Amino acid sequence: MNPEVEQMYEALKAKLSKIVPDVELRYKAEIAVEINALKRQRNAVILGHNYMEPALFNSVPDFTGDSLDLSRKAAQTDKDVIVFCGVKFMAETAKILNPTKTVLLPSNKAGCSLAESITADDVRLLRQRFPGVPVVSYVNTYADVKAESDICCTSSNAVAVVESLKADTVIFLPDEYLARNVARETGKHIIFPTPLPVGEGPGVRVESDLDYQLIGWRGRCEVHEKFTVRDIEAVRAQFPDVVVLAHPECSPEVTAAADFSGSTNAMIRYVQQSNAPRYLVLTECAMGDNIAAANPDKEMLRLCMVRCPHMNMITMEETRDALKYNRYIIEVPEEIRLRAYRAVERMIQIG
Repeated sequence: MNPEVEQMYEALKAKLSKIVPDVELRYKAEIAVEINALKRQRNAVILGHNYMEPALFNSVPDFTGDSLDLSRKAAQTDKDVIVFCGVKFMAETAKILNPTKTVLLPSNKAGCSLAESITADDVRLLRQRFPGVPVVSYVNTYADVKAESDICCTSSNAVAVVESLKADTVIFLPDEYLARNVARETGKHIIFPTPLPVGEGPGVRVESDLDYQLIGWRGRCEVHEKFTVRDIEAVRAQFPDVVVLAHPECSPEVTAAADFSGSTNAMIRYVQQSNAPRYLVLTECAMGDNIAAANPDKEMLRLCMVRCPHMNMITMEETRDALKYNRYIIEVPEEIRLRAYRAVERMIQIG
């Protein structure tokens, strides 16, 4: 075995031997060495989201983290090429912040159910329906939606972003459950306006007579919406001392039944800094593997109903080929990028 491959294999084995079969580690070690060589040749940086599969997450990224963390890293990089091991809206965010750099997404099929749930036209219609109300868009949206927004947020700073606006009413898009969780935490009454009847102009009905402080949208993450309170109850019945952590994209009923709710980075920190006998992490299940690898002395339970099909498109092979064949290049029209940049930059400044 090539010495560099052997070194990579041993490093992966030390972290992942209890999680990933040895035959896979040997195979992935060879690809990781190829990727690192290409990364040097292309003067590239690789950003790896917390939801990446364990062998990729623990080998080739220069930086790992949640979407806010990686947005900051994208804004600061001096490399010529950014490879975003995440999904399309994340790569778009990197391009918004780095217009002169080449941004590559390893798979052109890595989308997002939340990003697909709303369009720029939807935002414009909401603005007409609720004139003067500021718009907060979750970072899990495409660039044209960000461009129609006043500010973006992530799950880690959603409450801070809403409170920073100091507005009586805020439009919060597009995640229904995150919006409900923000409403509960801020004490705001939330409504989900029904679509206008066909033929009724968008500016005709202004719902000023309703009591509301937060206006939501009915988008959902296809992974997080699958977790239920019954799941938590079943696990607690078997493991009464388990600590349950839930992502804010889970329903308010699930986050209320959990012991802790926070962003992916917040959940990682919680496990690192606490000493519970065992943990159950309700989010994309690859992250549970990555937390287990980083905390070998702590017991992680599994409730892996589904991997995110979009995150699962980002493989070691696709990451290698992105650098090898300069694919798939992310472009954002400049007029959209400039307006989206303002919303993203405001999010980063709040932190």
